[in-house]
Amino acid sequence: MVITVESLPGCAKERLINGDVSIERELVAARIEEWKEGSDCPKAQVIRMLGRAEEIEPQISAVLFEHAISAANFSSDSLSCLPNAPWKIPAEEYETRKDLRNTCTFTIDPASAADLDDALPFEKVSEKVFRIGVHIADVSRFVLPDTALDREARIRSTSVYIPQHKLLMLPPELSEQACSLVPGEDRLVFSIIWDIDDIGNITGRWIGRSVIRSCCKLSYDDAQDIIDGGFEVDVSGKTGPKLHGQFELKDVVDSLRSLHGITKKMREIRLRNGAFWIEIPKLAILFDESGNPCDSLLGVRKESSFLVEELMLLANRSVAEVISKAFPGCALLRRHAEPRSMKLKEFEEFCRKRGLELDASSSGKLHLALLKMREKLKNDPVLHNILMAHAARAMPLAVYFCTGDLRGREDEWAHCGLSIPLYTHFTSPLRRYPDIVVHRTLAAVVEAEEVYVEKRHSSAASDSDDGIGNGIGNRCFTGLYFDEEAAESEEGREALVCAAVRYGVPASEVVSEVAAYCNERKRAGKHVEQSAENVYLCALLKNKEVMFSDARVLRVGSTFMTVYINKFAIERRIYFGEVEGLTVEWIRTTGTLVLDTLKTKPLREVIFLRSAV
Repeated sequence: MVITVESLPGCAKERLINGDVSIERELVAARIEEWKEGSDCPKAQVIRMLGRAEEIEPQISAVLFEHAISAANFSSDSLSCLPNAPWKIPAEEYETRKDLRNTCTFTIDPASAADLDDALPFEKVSEKVFRIGVHIADVSRFVLPDTALDREARIRSTSVYIPQHKLLMLPPELSEQACSLVPGEDRLVFSIIWDIDDIGNITGRWIGRSVIRSCCKLSYDDAQDIIDGGFEVDVSGKTGPKLHGQFELKDVVDSLRSLHGITKKMREIRLRNGAFWIEIPKLAILFDESGNPCDSLLGVRKESSFLVEELMLLANRSVAEVISKAFPGCALLRRHAEPRSMKLKEFEEFCRKRGLELDASSSGKLHLALLKMREKLKNDPVLHNILMAHAARAMPLAVYFCTGDLRGREDEWAHCGLSIPLYTHFTSPLRRYPDIVVHRTLAAVVEAEEVYVEKRHSSAASDSDDGIGNGIGNRCFTGLYFDEEAAESEEGREALVCAAVRYGVPASEVVSEVAAYCNERKRAGKHVEQSAENVYLCALLKNKEVMFSDARVLRVGSTFMTVYINKFAIERRIYFGEVEGLTVEWIRTTGTLVLDTLKTKPLREVIFLRSAV
């Protein structure tokens, strides 16, 4: 691109005039202003100086800029919408919400997490029935429709987490303080509570707004230690998590282990019903005291992660059922299409060449095939990871959509990966804008239900309904069974319309716009995370002259090869060499990749691949 000196920012122009040769290494963002027909190069304008190209932070800034991820502070208009600190729950909230502060409740999050938006309550009803649930921070109580804060949250759309950077969707005064479900503090939440028997069957459900008080914050490692038998109360010298309030360590330990047993059965049921699971190890970059990448490792998810995931999936599914039936024309859901046929055929051929059978005729059969592969390759984790990476590429991305856009095509609402007909996002309103829209819709359903029940069953309903157990029959919209007759009655329709207006439930056109925009922002966030990971990996290779990693050469062509290093598939043109008839032992990427079978001159940036062909 051609850039005139006159158009440069003042600092850059001065450096250029003064002969500062380091400006040649400057990373800049430019915009094409004009490209005339017949001209070899477009005329461009430098709009931002990012810093020295070989340094990490300028590269991260470039990645954020390219994908329009805001790293700026929140506007003063948005901050003016926040409650005064320190914020205390108003008295009227205690009067209108269910008080669940006396139920054993705890959070499970990464150890470094400050924005705790979900908590897990547990209560034993009988020997074979348990009352478990999910509490989600009531963010829509603070982020009101059409306010400056709401508009900025919608523009940001999602929080983006990359190493050493946390780009929040909401100000930390909300996400890490007033809304964060920190232990020992009363917090406002949206709750979904189920009665579940000892074999994983759901017998009752209550949805509503409540007040809770978490008794402790568990990290995933803490939770896993408890599941594995750690933190026994009677073992001297074993220190557990810090507790707040009336509950003891034994209460938390017993509750968590019971939760683990129940969710494990729920997961088995879900997988038997056709859901499939593709587990790809996540690369974690380690940093030294100066913040420079010094090493890497592959993270492996533990049972504590699956415990939380199972409850979040159930909560999202439950909410999707409610809002799609109450507002079938403007519910914001999430769907996942069937695997792409061409990619799936490529994956089947890839497996066949390695003596592995794959039946992908349905999501359930695909899951069983992947399980068999995992068992067959238990002594070859490298190849298993490669196969999972291939399987993931055959899958389309899940997307948000408005139910009104697919009226009459309800079969397209389904989530193929989870093998369920309805799904949405409800459980992360601090980090995802669609969840806030879903919260508003659900709040309208809950209020409409209360109004309808009060009109039709006034005294009888209020006397018998404890909100969870005995009165579950009065839950016409949010219970296990949706009462379509009630929703279509004059009283039901009036209650739903009035509640929709009160809580700012958007019209179908607006929901469609939100869905499309949030899909684009979610893809951008994913690209940023991947690009940032590559930036840090590149810096790591520069810092470590030799790095050992399990790897596999799986494809060799006349002009290219594919090398798998952990989860990365690196394919590049040949630059040099032939060893024992196999071309391409030397490929150029961020550094230089060299098989340890190849004798070559010392290089500054080298990865030695432990496994050869």
